[in-house]
Parts: sequence; structure tokens; C-alpha cells
Amino acid sequence: MTLLIGSLIIGLILSLLALGVLVSFRIFSIRDLTTDGSITLGASIAAVLLVQGTNPIFATIAGALGGAVAGMTTGFIHTKFKVNAMLAGILVMTALYSVNLNVMGRSNVPLMQATTVTSYGEKLGEWLAGGKTIHILGWPVAAADAAVLILAFGFTAAAGGVMFAFFRTQLGTAMRATGDNPQMIRALGANVERNIILGLGLSNGLVALSGALLAQYQGFADAQMGIGMIVWGLASVIIGEALTNTRSLGLTIIGTVMGSVLFRLLVAIALRWGLNPNNLKLITALFVLAALILPGLLEKMKRRPTSSAT
Repeated sequence: MTLLIGSLIIGLILSLLALGVLVSFRIFSIRDLTTDGSITLGASIAAVLLVQGTNPIFATIAGALGGAVAGMTTGFIHTKFKVNAMLAGILVMTALYSVNLNVMGRSNVPLMQATTVTSYGEKLGEWLAGGKTIHILGWPVAAADAAVLILAFGFTAAAGGVMFAFFRTQLGTAMRATGDNPQMIRALGANVERNIILGLGLSNGLVALSGALLAQYQGFADAQMGIGMIVWGLASVIIGEALTNTRSLGLTIIGTVMGSVLFRLLVAIALRWGLNPNNLKLITALFVLAALILPGLLEKMKRRPTSSAT
């Protein structure tokens, strides 16, 4: 049961990463590789501040803002200097590796002695339960773990709700339209470049928020923790689209969160069945490749009998 709770918590935390990828990948149609660097940036900023005794909430917000600046930098390079969006993301991601090392001062910052959002949740859960083990669906669960799970769900629900409300505002609608048809938005007098910069800032802010919370849950921030995270985000978005099969904004956000949690559960099951952790990134990449290819193959298989009949 502990493995299941841990997988759910990490899945919910990384759903913030998935929501960030949803903004860049689906709303703006940009393959933003800044993600791999901004998640580590959020973790490193939060970790350094926490070690210095900063309030965990302020440290988490600072990490998210750091990621937003990184995303806006990518957007600025892309829009102002007309650099390809993917290349701009690669440049910023590469630069962020050195930035993260300079922020942390070393490759790894442990948080075992620091007060974090996770430790707040654990203490609150133990206090509410009076030190007793609680039961969920008949399974014994430590009160501290249950509280952290509820806390992670709260962060995810709040982020998803704010994101849904934002993209229904005038600015948010303009951003969505920019991704769909930038020429039309430019003809209507909207600032397309500003929308892209702000959109990538929002995307990487969510990614960095995920990194800040993940570091606090794992108990450390590491310079290598962002490698391949863009693939995780893409997998979550693709799974979410398969689950909801709709273009509705609200259901798309919910589906992305569900995709992240489901993907983490699949990873946990694979590890439990003996998958070599060294092969985890390879399996993740193959899974995303299959998720991208299978819908097209299935669609062709559906059409084949119809065309032969005619």
C-alpha cells in the first residue's frame, strides 16, 4: 500500500509538469525542451532556500517563478530573434544546467533536515490522527502518507482550477487563439509575441512548481533530475487525451492529471515486477512512441474494411 500511495503522490506532483507541457505542446504547438531544465531549476531554487530556513511556501513560489523566467527567456529568444522554438528551448535548457549547478553550489542538495511542505503535511496528518494508523478501503495507511497525498491532490486541483479559469479570461482566450491561428490574432491587433512569451512562462512556471514540490517530497534536489522529463509530460498528455477523447478545456486538464497518475502507476508496477531502473527512460520513450503511432494505425485498420467493401 505504501508503494501505491507513493506512486499516487508522485503522479499528482508530476501532473503539474504535465499541465505545463499541455500549455506549450497543445495550446501553442511548441515542443519546448526548456522543461528538462526548468523542473530542475524549480527544485534547486526551492532546495537552496529551504536549507537557509526560508518558509516552504515562499521557497516553492520562488522555484515556480524561476521556471517562469526560464520559459519567458525561451519565448523571448524565439519571438524577438526569430530562432526556431525547439532550438531556443534547447539553448535555454543547456544554459540552465550550469545555472542550476551555480544555484545549488553542488550537484545534489539534501533536504532531510529542512522544514518542507511535505513535513508540514506529515505533521498535520499525525496530529489529526493522534498517532494512529488510518484505513482506506480496508488497507492500513500511515496518517502522514495520507495527509501528503491529500496535500498533493490539493496543489494539483488548485493549479488545474486556476489554469482552467485563466484560459477562459480574455488574455487566456487570446493565448489559445494564438496557438490555433497566429495570423488571425495578429490581424485583430493582438500581440502574438507577448502571448507566446507569457504562455511559455506559464508553462515552465508549472513545470518548476512540480520540481519544487518533487524535491521536497523526495528529500533532495539533484542536477540530473530533469533528464527526460519532457517525455514524461508528453506521455501524460497523450494518455489523458486517450482517456477523455475530447477537446474540452476542462476535461483535457482533468485527463492530463489522470494520465500522469496512471503513467506513474504503470511505472511503479513495472518496477515491482522487476524492471531494471536503468531501463526506465528507455521504456518511457518506447511507450510514448507507441502512444503516438498506435492511434494512426488503429484508424487505418478501421478504414480498411470500409474501403474494400466499396
